[in-house]
Amino acid sequence: MSLVIAAALTVSACTPTPAPSAVQPAATPSSSASPQATSTVDPAVAATTSAVESTLKTLVAGNPKPDRETLRAALVSAGIPNANVEVSVSRTPTGLDVDAMEAAALTGDSCVMGQIRDGGVVVTVLPVLATGKCFVGDAR
Repeated sequence: MSLVIAAALTVSACTPTPAPSAVQPAATPSSSASPQATSTVDPAVAATTSAVESTLKTLVAGNPKPDRETLRAALVSAGIPNANVEVSVSRTPTGLDVDAMEAAALTGDSCVMGQIRDGGVVVTVLPVLATGKCFVGDAR
């Protein structure tokens, strides 16, 4: 048995590594093939992103820890349909404030996600989930 292990170690130690010259340099993309040059932003997603960001920033300026219903109402007041708004819980099951709240606005096949943490706002766009929603679970 130890002879088999020794033979296996000897064989694996003798495996050649590719020579440095075998590595091909990365191709330089042409300006016409650049992903940035060909990608476009959906105007509806851009408008929703702007609305979510400005609404959340205005909201946290007055209250750095808004509750769930205040956050939902602010997004609906900004023109986002109530059926397209998802908001995380603002309190834990034990009654404590959460560290961060998240809100999502469903727009086409994208979710504009906004997070409030420590009075700051971060907004990003993610693809919609297979469920047709932005959040996993039932806290909407």
